[in-house]
Amino acid sequence: MSSTPRQKEVGLIVGEASSNEFYFASQNEEYPPKWEYVMVFSKELVDGKLVEVPVVAQVEKIISASEALGKGVDVDALHKIVAAQIADIRTWGQARVLGYLTQSDGRILQPRRALTPGNSVFVAPDDVLSRFYSLPPEEGLLIGELITRSDVPVCLSLNGFRRHLAMIAQTGAGKSYVAGVLIEELIKKGATIIVLDPHADYVHLSLTPDGRKHEFSERVTVFRNPSSTSRSQKKVGNVANYEIAFSGLSYEEVCDVAGVPDNARNIREAIRQALDLLEEKMYTPEDLLEKLENPTWAVKDDGKPDKEWQGHAHAGAKYVRSLIHLKVFGTTTTKIESLLGPSHVSIVDLSGLEDRAMNYIASKILQGAYDAAEGGTYEFPIFVMVEEAHKFVPPMRTTYASLIVNKIAAEGRKFGVFLCLITQRPSKVDPDSLSQCNSQLIMKLTNPEDQNAVEQSSERLSADLLNDLPGLNPGESVIVGEVTRAPVMVKVRARTTMEGGADVDVVKKLEEARKAAREDSDSAASKEKREPFRGEFS
Repeated sequence: MSSTPRQKEVGLIVGEASSNEFYFASQNEEYPPKWEYVMVFSKELVDGKLVEVPVVAQVEKIISASEALGKGVDVDALHKIVAAQIADIRTWGQARVLGYLTQSDGRILQPRRALTPGNSVFVAPDDVLSRFYSLPPEEGLLIGELITRSDVPVCLSLNGFRRHLAMIAQTGAGKSYVAGVLIEELIKKGATIIVLDPHADYVHLSLTPDGRKHEFSERVTVFRNPSSTSRSQKKVGNVANYEIAFSGLSYEEVCDVAGVPDNARNIREAIRQALDLLEEKMYTPEDLLEKLENPTWAVKDDGKPDKEWQGHAHAGAKYVRSLIHLKVFGTTTTKIESLLGPSHVSIVDLSGLEDRAMNYIASKILQGAYDAAEGGTYEFPIFVMVEEAHKFVPPMRTTYASLIVNKIAAEGRKFGVFLCLITQRPSKVDPDSLSQCNSQLIMKLTNPEDQNAVEQSSERLSADLLNDLPGLNPGESVIVGEVTRAPVMVKVRARTTMEGGADVDVVKKLEEARKAAREDSDSAASKEKREPFRGEFS
């Protein structure tokens, strides 16, 4: 079966070897570095015949040791041993088996037989790795290339998204950048995408990095609210308002979104009574506020004003004013159909909103998308990207959004609704939701609590990969799960769309500030020269 040319040998399998991992010894000057890909040949049963197959593995650990250069030897003796070239330095490594490619259908299979000590270890050729991490054009999403091999492209599997994806990285590691790459690839494949965007990191997706109109700019719509503090106020292509009919909210929803505490029963009851008076017409928060500020309806049985209940109504008015400031409630609701379309991305700009308002809007949109898919009124797969996922699905606490996000995580794949949770704080995300994401794209992560949360949610992340997360550079990622044919370390490709979530370049901005200060100083000096002195004797 093997048609792969033999490469230069870099070691021999030694000690105990299994079908999952092996140890190898190397010459000091020839050992492969950590995370390099190696290849060994083994015998496997293929179509009932025992044939030789090339098994790909990844180096997880490299150790050098010398008995002569022990810790107890004094420095002078150490120098003499090294000078005499009798240091007996030995180098060995540990490699994790990734699998082998079948010739017939290109599948990756795990070996069933233990690898044999004494067999040679080779550096895996680029062409073998390219086949290993490639996919058919209709299924593959080009995410980047191998960290250790810039000439080997890596694709993710569209089918892998059926089991949901978690994208995890600490602030500044590039998770929003990678999400933009995925969006670019998904649009090419015809995907329907909804992005919940609390910080307006994605509102410039219709532009190229240099600010020109992108080729798929007409497929991007930014849905914003009038309270938005984001960069979407600039001209960024298709922009639409997102609005919710206030009259469609129950009194519990009004109180919750307005922030009325659960134990403020009298205030909540006053709001309920005021809403009952508005039941016969389409109304806005302003209409409700007028009823609460002028509670002539709060009277006793004898028809006299009920001062106590009027006080509760006035207290309720203070909360309802915050709903007016949100500016997302009106007399109509933006239909979910406006956000759904093949080969289209809807960016829901939630910047400028408080968490409870963001959660309410997110719940309405996601519930609408889920209902459209479940009911069959929308027939194409929907990819939901939840940025800052810890705001929407926190552990040990229920929010409006957490109910529908958890439902999508548990049942969405049956109806073609696929979830992508994006967060820098996995320890602050509901572990049930996180564990439903069978694939993880993990970037630099140094917080021990967050590392532990990732370890608990992923069965495929080895301890060695987990320990190496703090050492990843921006734009580098470990990917495991259904979206990849085998665990892989990737350097993410360059985006073709404008990034909106990058950190401020402090050095550049301060240089601009110094230039502006010099210009102001020069301008002031020039003005002083032009104007004559006007003292008391002039």
